[in-house]
Amino acid sequence: MKSIPFLNLSTIHDSISEDLNSAFERVVKSGTYILGSELEAFEREFADFCEAGYSIGLGNGLDALRIGLIALGVQPGDEVIVPSHTFIATWLAVTECKAIPVPVEPEDGSFTISAQAIEKAITSRTRVIIPVHLYGQPVDLDPILALAFRHGIKVLEDAAQAHGARYKGRRVGGHGDAVAWSFYPGKNLGAFGDGGALTTNDLSLAESIRMLRNYGSRQKYEHEIEGFNSRLDPLQASLLRVKLRHLDHWNKQRLEIANVYLEKFSKFSKYGLLVPTLPSWSESAWHLFVVKFGKRDQLHRLLSEAGVCTLIHYPKPPHLQKAYARLGFKLGSFPVAEKLSNEVLSLPIYPGLSLHKVNKISQCVIEIITKD
Repeated sequence: MKSIPFLNLSTIHDSISEDLNSAFERVVKSGTYILGSELEAFEREFADFCEAGYSIGLGNGLDALRIGLIALGVQPGDEVIVPSHTFIATWLAVTECKAIPVPVEPEDGSFTISAQAIEKAITSRTRVIIPVHLYGQPVDLDPILALAFRHGIKVLEDAAQAHGARYKGRRVGGHGDAVAWSFYPGKNLGAFGDGGALTTNDLSLAESIRMLRNYGSRQKYEHEIEGFNSRLDPLQASLLRVKLRHLDHWNKQRLEIANVYLEKFSKFSKYGLLVPTLPSWSESAWHLFVVKFGKRDQLHRLLSEAGVCTLIHYPKPPHLQKAYARLGFKLGSFPVAEKLSNEVLSLPIYPGLSLHKVNKISQCVIEIITKD
């Protein structure tokens, strides 16, 4: 079998190359390469897509989380609740603010954290909760938002992998106090380099974020607060505008692929292969299709030998990374995250991946797990 890549961005971009080239030329000819009308247009369109009041383009997803925390008032020594199973950027944003990440385990059988687990971690120093819509699967937000309201805590959603996902029929992007986005190239809505954004329904918060991203300034050479340089480039914004028009169609293709995997693997749980389970209120963006398997490393290797490229998200949880050794967590501190890090495997899922290839991938997986 010809090798099947984990992700093929050229397949996605080839079909819209003329529009991408036109957008590129428009920005080059405009002479405006920082902020400006192109970025403002994307911000309006992305806010509308997310069913949010405001969108602020930023330099990358990590900046979106960090600036979101600062705009929400996080100070050194404050506590921020984070998932134990997530990409390290969720934690880095907290420690870059000199705040303290307080990890919470995901629910058994889920990749996301719950209000019940979060409540046990709340202290008098808790300022923000960061629920992560991991792999494109929405978190159960209503109980978390109600919990946060009772305790006077802010909610900053990490939606870096959830472009287009829906929670109870409404787009992810306007539920919490703010929602952080990444436009890293491999995301459902990916730029041609780094990029990020924050969405919110709070005008005052949006204005603070705009100042923070631009040296703390509303007006040139007038600096009201200590800010940063983290602005989404107009060039990236113009290309994202093109891709945004196709996002729902591309996500529909992801759903079709996910449904094939779910149907093909539904009878093989007895062999230890576990697939994602979604509640009725959840519409995943299917950024990743992640299975759990006890002999994950063997499956990963044998699929590679068969010409199927898969990835592991994530092989070592944040609490066991050398970067966070100072926090004092040890092996066994967060067993659910550690178990997931040893069992999860991401299969190819992207627009343009033919269902013929998806069937071949499925058959390879089934042959490997049933061989023993």
